Amino acid sequence: MLRKARAFSLVELVIVVVILGIIAAIAIPRMSRGAQGAVESRLRSDLAVMRSAINLYAAEHNGTFPIVGSFTAQLTGYTDIDGGTSATKTGLFIYGPYIEAIPTLSVGSNKGNFGVAVSTGPTVGWLYIGGSGTITPNLPVGELDSTGVPYLNY
Repeated sequence: MLRKARAFSLVELVIVVVILGIIAAIAIPRMSRGAQGAVESRLRSDLAVMRSAINLYAAEHNGTFPIVGSFTAQLTGYTDIDGGTSATKTGLFIYGPYIEAIPTLSVGSNKGNFGVAVSTGPTVGWLYIGGSGTITPNLPVGELDSTGVPYLNY
């Protein structure tokens, strides 16, 4: 008895390739949006951490928010009641640190920057209003997340 060889026909192979192509066309955009969603989630998380640090600083300093010029030092180091800073904790510098480091901006045209300033600029990641303790990402009004929401509304 002769054995008949089993194999796939060309039509079956073409159908499989087409089905794989359709699956890839559906899955790849979803995966790329997933990565963008993670970056946007990181931005929200970074803002929440910094806002909490600013509010805790204000609570311990009689309602006074960090000063723009010494924002990083006041939040990452030790402070006295008047906002003076020190790298080490002493009897006078008993408050803080409130945050380990200022996070880098994770999205948009200024992605990768971590500085804090009161006005927009290409080298800062965050905009801070000291009088109210408000902090936002340093991005133009027109930069939107994957759902169409401006990053400035985070």
